[in-house]
Amino acid sequence: MAFGQQINDEEQMMAEINMTPFVDVMLVLLIIFIIAMPVITQSITVELPKAQVTQSELTEHVESISLQVMANGQIKWQQQDIDITALKANLANIAQQSPQPSLQLQGAAQVPYEKVVQVMALAQNSGVTSLNFVTQLP
Repeated sequence: MAFGQQINDEEQMMAEINMTPFVDVMLVLLIIFIIAMPVITQSITVELPKAQVTQSELTEHVESISLQVMANGQIKWQQQDIDITALKANLANIAQQSPQPSLQLQGAAQVPYEKVVQVMALAQNSGVTSLNFVTQLP
């Protein structure tokens, strides 16, 4: 009576490592590294032009114009009340100046956003290129 089981050659357990999952993982890693590798771009050297501006021109002061939209919808130009038609004329006037003055736009906290956007659109349509927003520190 034998307590141990006899194993035929065909039923014998495999004692070697199965390489198929290892090869699969290595191929996936290879594909990831190929995709993640930065693409080498071709480039040419470009020499930037030298500035033709003097130091005094760099420090030249550009005029700024204050434009406020009040909570009640009233518009102020340099602290003076102004209507829409006069605002259009003033904006067209500063758009023609060289160098163009900087427009400092300040909207009250309670003013509807639509009113500020209307003033911005007027400035853009008039040709004003420098529009800055003025805010208050908290």
